[in-house]
Amino acid sequence: METAFLTSAIKQFRYYKQLGEKTFAQLPDEHLFWQYNAESNSIATIVKHLAGNMLSRWTDFLVTDGEKDWRNRDSEFENDVATRAEMLALWDKGWQILLDTLVELKENDLDRIIYIRNEEHTVVEAINRQLAHYPYHIGQIVYIGKQLAYSWQSLSIPRGGSQSFNEEKFGKR
Repeated sequence: METAFLTSAIKQFRYYKQLGEKTFAQLPDEHLFWQYNAESNSIATIVKHLAGNMLSRWTDFLVTDGEKDWRNRDSEFENDVATRAEMLALWDKGWQILLDTLVELKENDLDRIIYIRNEEHTVVEAINRQLAHYPYHIGQIVYIGKQLAYSWQSLSIPRGGSQSFNEEKFGKR
């Protein structure tokens, strides 16, 4: 059961990573930095926050609190990422530490207690916490991207495409 959980969690994280990347690919650079207003976040700012969270949570995951002393969460929401390359470097760095950590976990690690902001979690609870947090923000990225793209290509079943999708998946009935 535990191995199945880790395999499933890794698969889900990779899926959401891919959704973000497919969104980035559909946007010109300037749209990555667009903000609706001063209180909203650009796609690049959301990426910066995700990377900061991932680096903090997954660095020395089993032995240190997930909220590192060196993390400055408030600065993650400053819209100061300047280029697509800078944004993608943050994105890749965050996902790399997350996925490397998960791949290294063993079944007997899943019941271990770790801490996030001095709050006790089992490893399973900590993974589930991030499986809720990261897709929340990736949904924001997709939503913003969908609004700004010149020609949006659906990341799932396109509108009006359910019947043909089901026919393909289930064979013509």
